[in-house]
Amino acid sequence: MRGLANEIITPALALELAQAAALVLGHEQVAEGTRPRAVIANDSRASADFIVSAMKAGFTSAGVDVLDAGIVPTPAAAYLVAYTDADFGVMISASHNPAADNGIKFLARGGQKLEDATEDAIERVYREKNFRYPTGGEVGTIRALENGTEAYVKHLVSTLEDEKPLAGLKIVLDCANGAAYAASPAAFTRLGAEVIALAAEPNGTNINDGVGSTHPQALQAAVVEHGATLGIAHDGDSDRCQAVDEQGNLVDGDQIMAILALAAHRAGHLSQNTLVATVMSSLGLELYLREHGISLVRTAVGDRYVLEEMREHGYNLGGEQSGHVIMSDYATTGDGVLTGIQLAAEVARSGEKLSVLASRMQPTPQRLINVKGVDRAGVSTNAALNAAVADAEKGLGRAGVFFCVLLEPNRWCALWLRPLRRSRPILLLSTLRMWWRKNWLSSLTSFLEN
Repeated sequence: MRGLANEIITPALALELAQAAALVLGHEQVAEGTRPRAVIANDSRASADFIVSAMKAGFTSAGVDVLDAGIVPTPAAAYLVAYTDADFGVMISASHNPAADNGIKFLARGGQKLEDATEDAIERVYREKNFRYPTGGEVGTIRALENGTEAYVKHLVSTLEDEKPLAGLKIVLDCANGAAYAASPAAFTRLGAEVIALAAEPNGTNINDGVGSTHPQALQAAVVEHGATLGIAHDGDSDRCQAVDEQGNLVDGDQIMAILALAAHRAGHLSQNTLVATVMSSLGLELYLREHGISLVRTAVGDRYVLEEMREHGYNLGGEQSGHVIMSDYATTGDGVLTGIQLAAEVARSGEKLSVLASRMQPTPQRLINVKGVDRAGVSTNAALNAAVADAEKGLGRAGVFFCVLLEPNRWCALWLRPLRRSRPILLLSTLRMWWRKNWLSSLTSFLEN
C-alpha cells in the first residue's frame, strides 16, 4: 500500500500492520518455541524514520526478531530475506512517487511476493485486531544488518562471469536520490565501468525530485556531455530502470527486454525460448522476437502477473515496458541495478553501441485513450465496436489490430489481437492501447471516444 506519509501511511497503521504480519508471516510459519525473523529495509524518504520505527515496535512486540538493512533497493531487500534465511521481510518505499508519499510492501520467505490469500489474511488480522502480545523473553529483538548493501553488491557482481566485464565502458547512473544511491555505483564500479553518478546524494526530501527514471532529461544530457557509452536511470526503490543510449535517446523496457532475450537465447540460457511481457508491450517486440525464434507470452498489466506466469511455467525472463525486468535466475523481483548491469554487459560483449542494439526492435505506433461510461460486460459482443475493429483490420492487413480497453474506476476493457493470434477478452487495469498505421488511427479512435 502507498499514500501520503503521516496522513494515510501513519505510525499507528504501520505498527498494527506489523503486528498482523508477524502473526500471519511469522508465528504461523515457524516452529513453536522459536522466534521468527524479519528483514526491514527502506528507501531514502524522511518519513521512513517514523514508519520503520513503528514497524519495528510492531514486530518486536509481537515476538519477531528484526534485522534492519537500512537504505537499500527493494530487490536488495528481497535478496536479503533469502540471504539471511529470514521468515519474511518488509520494504518501506513508495517507488517512483513523490518524496511526501511512502508505502509498505511485505515479502514472503525467500524474498518472494506474497500470494493474494496471504495478503488477505494479513488484512483480516489487521482489521480484527486479533494480535499476539508475548511477554518476557518471548518479545523480539532488533539488530542492524550491517553488511546488507555489500552482500547485495557481491550478488550483483556474481551474475557476470568475467572479472571486469564492463571495463572500457563509461556509464552515467541516475540514482534518483533513492535507495540505489550506494549499491548501483558500487556494483558498476566493481565490474570495471567508469561511473558518473547523478542524484546520488539523498537528503530525505529529494527522492524522485526531477530525477530518476520518470525524469530522464538530466541523464540524457549528461550521457551526451560526457561522451558516455550509455546511461541508466533508477526509480526511488530501484525495482526498474530506464536506459539511455550514447546519443541521449531513451531505451524503454521493451527494447531492453528484446536485447536481453536475444542475448540469452543465443547463449542457450532463455528458458523455453520464451519471454513474458504484458499486453502493454509493443507489437514490435512480438514481431522482433518471432523473427529470432523466440515466443512472447502476454499477461495482464503488472509485474506480479508477469512473475506469476514465469513461476507457473518455468520461464526465466520477463518484464514490462516501464522497465520492470525480472531475471528469475538471479532475482525474485524486478531489479533495476541488475537489469542495467546485464544490459551494459551485452553492450560490452557485442562490441556494438546501445543505439544499434536498441534500433533492431522497432516499436510499433501506440495510442492511449481513456474510454468512460461503457458497459464492460458487453464489450466482446458490441456489434458497433466489432464492426469498427473489422473495418480497421481491412486497412491494416497482415499487421493486425492489437488494442485493449482497460478497467479503471468507471472504465473498462477488452483485448483483441488479430489476425496474429485470437484471444478472448481479458480484463486489465490500464488504458486503451492500439497499434496501427495510416488513417485508421483517427477513424477507430474517434469511434471509441464517441
